[in-house]
Amino acid sequence: MNSEIAFRVLTAVVLISAVSISAYFRHRAEKQGGRMRSAEGQGLVRALRLYGLIALLPLFGYLLNPDWVAWARWPLPEWLRWLGAVVALAVVPLVYWVVSTLGNNISPTQATRVNHQLITHGPYRWVRHPLYSVGTLALLALSLVTALWWIPVMATPALIALLLRTPQEEARLIETFGEAYRDYMRRTGRFIPRIR
Repeated sequence: MNSEIAFRVLTAVVLISAVSISAYFRHRAEKQGGRMRSAEGQGLVRALRLYGLIALLPLFGYLLNPDWVAWARWPLPEWLRWLGAVVALAVVPLVYWVVSTLGNNISPTQATRVNHQLITHGPYRWVRHPLYSVGTLALLALSLVTALWWIPVMATPALIALLLRTPQEEARLIETFGEAYRDYMRRTGRFIPRIR
């Protein structure tokens, strides 16, 4: 098996695994997590999902036939692509850890659920938004594995939108949990662990 086929197989495995894990826990949260406190943020979520689909089309093209997306690729050394492969594979258990720890609290918007609980264990012990951190790491790793410059370029606007949304999300969590969330904010980093 040549390296390009291995990279394509690995990309497919990582994508299918991460999306399946996320979809399972999101579906379970919709069924068991209780209703959302508000519909706030639904428009942004729809826009980000549509944008994400368009942005990831070359990734699907790469899986089917890398020649279709030759225009969106950069010449990366093979060792760097293999490094990206190792990171991409490491992301899969991280996705599971993050979403399984969050459990029924997963929500598509910055609004909280009626039965929302403050999660401060697992990856949330160190980082308040590990889902965003792991998602960013996954995109960077896949951009290395596939050698598609298109992925980080197109992911940047979506990541900026999430960065701008995060303070609103934290404001909702402060409304819900009050001083407990403020204390949690003092102990943890937003996207990376806080260095004491």
